[in-house]
Formats: sequence, C-alpha cells, structure tokens
Amino acid sequence: MPSPLHPDAGRVPPLKAPATTPINQEALDITLAGTDGPSAVPTRRSLLGEILDWMLAPLFLLWPMSVAITYVVAQHIANVPYDHSLSNALQVLGQQVEIENGRITLRMSAPARLALRTRENDGVFWKVTGPRGEYLGGDAELPSPEQTPIHQPNTVYYQDETLRDFEIRIAYMWLDTGVRDAGLVLLVAAETMERRTQLANDIIKGVIIPQFFVLPIAVLLVWFGLSRGVAPINALQQRLRARRPDDLSPIDESTAPTEIEPLVAAMNDLLERLSSNVLAQQRFVADAAHQLKTPLAGLRTQAELAMRDALPGETQASLEQIVAGTVRATRLVNQLLLMANAENPGHVGMVATDLVHLAQEQTLRWVDQALAAGIDLGFDGPDEPILVKGQPVLLGEVLNNLIDNALRYTPSPGRVTVVVGQTSAYALVAVEDSGPGIPVSERDRVFDRFYRVLGTRADGSGLGLAIVREIATRHHATVRIMDADRSTGFQSGTRIEIRFPLIAETAIA
Repeated sequence: MPSPLHPDAGRVPPLKAPATTPINQEALDITLAGTDGPSAVPTRRSLLGEILDWMLAPLFLLWPMSVAITYVVAQHIANVPYDHSLSNALQVLGQQVEIENGRITLRMSAPARLALRTRENDGVFWKVTGPRGEYLGGDAELPSPEQTPIHQPNTVYYQDETLRDFEIRIAYMWLDTGVRDAGLVLLVAAETMERRTQLANDIIKGVIIPQFFVLPIAVLLVWFGLSRGVAPINALQQRLRARRPDDLSPIDESTAPTEIEPLVAAMNDLLERLSSNVLAQQRFVADAAHQLKTPLAGLRTQAELAMRDALPGETQASLEQIVAGTVRATRLVNQLLLMANAENPGHVGMVATDLVHLAQEQTLRWVDQALAAGIDLGFDGPDEPILVKGQPVLLGEVLNNLIDNALRYTPSPGRVTVVVGQTSAYALVAVEDSGPGIPVSERDRVFDRFYRVLGTRADGSGLGLAIVREIATRHHATVRIMDADRSTGFQSGTRIEIRFPLIAETAIA
C-alpha cells in the first residue's frame, strides 16, 4: 500500500487526453449564489419559510380584527330580537291608553301586565307619560326622551341609557291617540343589557372557540400544501447533489415547475459555459503533455549517449543528473496524461474485470524493483476470481500507483503486501506497507494534486494518490487510508484500501 508519505504512483504509459475535468464545486457554489467576491457572504433564506411568513403573518394579524368584527356583528345580532321584543311591548302599552271625558288614562289589563311582566320578574320596564309630561303609569325612574322634529309619531326609536349604574336599552314612541288636540303620549319600554350581552357572548364563543381548533389545522394544511408545492424544487436539488462532480450535462427542464424553469435554463447555460472552459483546459493540458514527451525523450537519449564518451568527473555527474531529471519529467508528463484520462467521464469502456488476476499481474511487474530495494513484496488473494465493472487499464494504473508509492516510502528492509478480497457488500483491493505511516491529519490532504507530506525525501510528483482517487471515483469505488493491519504482522505502516461495488457475473456478460 502506498507509503504513508506521498501519493506518487508508478510508471504511467501515455494515455489519450481527457474531455472533461471535475467541477470546482466551491467556485460553482459561489457563482450560483451570486457573490461579488471572496468577502461577500450570501444570506441563506428558506423559500418555504419565506412563503409561510408572508401567508401566516397577515393571517395572525387579521385574526384579532376578525374577532373584533365578530363581536360587533354579534352585538347587532343580539339586539335585533330583543329590540323587536321591546317594540312589541310598546304596541301592548299603546293598546292600554284610553281617553275618557277628554282625558288620557292608562288602564292596564291583566293580560297586558302578564305580557310585560313586572320588574321583580326581570321583565320589561315601562312607563307612560301624558302629552304635558304627566306620569300615567309604570316605572317613574325610566328616562323620558325629549321629542325633536326628527321624531315621528307612532315610530319606534331606540337608545342606550344608564339607570342606577346599570346599562339599559330603551325603546320609545310618541303615540298619536287619534283625538284632535289630545297631544302625543310618550311610551317607554326598557330592559337590562344582561341578556343581550349573554347572547352576544354565546354567539362570539360559538364563532371564536372553533377558530382555536381550526386555525392550527389551517396552518398545518398550509404548511403541508406549501411543502408539497416546493417538493419539485427539493427533488431538483437531490438530483443535482447526486450528480458526479464532473457531470456538466444539461438539467432536464421538462421536469421542473414552470416557475423555476427560467432558473433551470440559466443553470444549463452556466453548465454549458463551464463545460466549454473545462474542455479547453483539458485540451491544453493534453496537448502540452504530448508536446513535452518528444523533446524530453530526445534529451534523455542524447544525455545517455554523451555519458558513454564522457570522462568520469563533473561532466559525467552532470549528465547523470540530466538523465535523472528527464526521467522524472517524463514520469510527471505521463502522470498528467493519466490524470487527464482518468477525469474523462465519457470514453472509458467498462467491462467485467477480475481483480485477482489484475492484482497478480501488476504485482509481478514490481518484483524486481522491490528486490533491488530490499523490500519483501507479496500478494494475498483468493484463487477464485472477484469481478468488478471497470476499465482494466485504469485499474492497472491504480495498482501501479499504489505499489510504486509503497515501495518509494518503505525503508529497507521492509514489507509491502497487495491484498484482494470481498465481503457480502463490496470487493476490495489494498496495498499495505511497513513504512512510517501517514499521519491522520494528513490523510485527507494526500489526495490533493501535487501535495507532499512535510519531511518527505523520496522523489515524486504528488499526483499518485490523486490519480488513484480519480480512477476510483470513475468506478464508483471509495478509497480509505488506515493503519496497517497489526494482525498480519505489520508493526507500523499504512493500508490504502479501495472498495468496489459487487456485480453478478451475468450482469457483465
């Protein structure tokens, strides 16, 4: 497994230049958020919360107004039947007024008294006053409204008064007796506001109390309805999150609601421009790497030829340095080409690949180099094949990078083991070494391109593990770095493990 220190990989044959590279997700997020610069921090707001605020805030503000209006309406509704009852009481009183010998008198019959009832029975209070204001009968303490030009005879009027600190409602009418020059008789009927208030309160309770149950249900229904309404947006978000980092294909606008279709169209336009930029960058890297290979090969050849005729000394040493430099440069160019090929999402044919056979084959390629370095290179795997869906050339480069990395950073005498296996959930290939190990704090960063752990002395470009992770991502595999397995005899070191999804043999025929 690659040594704890650096992500350098083995020899890499030149490959075709890639078409695309992974998206810079952070840059894309900033672009979509519309930030103006590194110091601009976009305000995160919930669309659902915003809509709920604008819907529910007015609802809760209007609810007290609804209560007040309900109270006024309830008072009016309560007044109508009781005012009608007072009007009937005035009609009864009017029938009891008589004229005898030119004098107006009041003769209350038993049925009339029974209809009006007395004050002790909490019935209607009444009073009758003659044309000159003389008291004819009833409760003398009841107020006597003054007649004004707007008051018409035989017409009932109403008003609220206070009697003995009690609010009362009075109905009054100036009765025309039909006798010439007899004048108008004032009839007054009144009752307390208690029963009216009780009726109004009952109406309000009947309207308001159910609202305490209906309103929360309405809020829940609104929230549920809005949640269902924004579900397509959440679905679009999930589809975007599930995309591979390098997937710059357009978003299907037909599945988006019409309200966000312009946003999807704008995102597709952005993705198209990003794809064009990535393709241009990839073409430049591939072309530059290809152009560098030929002069580097020529320089190395000329240096090696010159070394044959050069005398021992400074010239010989300089030529050796030139040869070593061209070897490193050539390896870096090959690594760049391999990285570009690994980042290409569209032109890699996936076939059924036997991990066991592939790992054995790649391990044998490094036996001589391992013996020369004083390192015990071994293989641990089953006899039966373990199939994964992948591209054999790229998977071979993964193993080459891991083995080369492990051999570079494992001191002699040391031990490197290539492991292949499978569980019920996944297939795995791992390279385990007895080197110094990779610090936990560095295990995420070693996958960055051109990153080298501080203190590393071995030669390397810093692309090895970056290539491993890129190829693993292409194969829907995961890369894990952990300590070497002590149960297998390693006292120290690192284990880099790649886990592939299992497939059935028939599925890859």
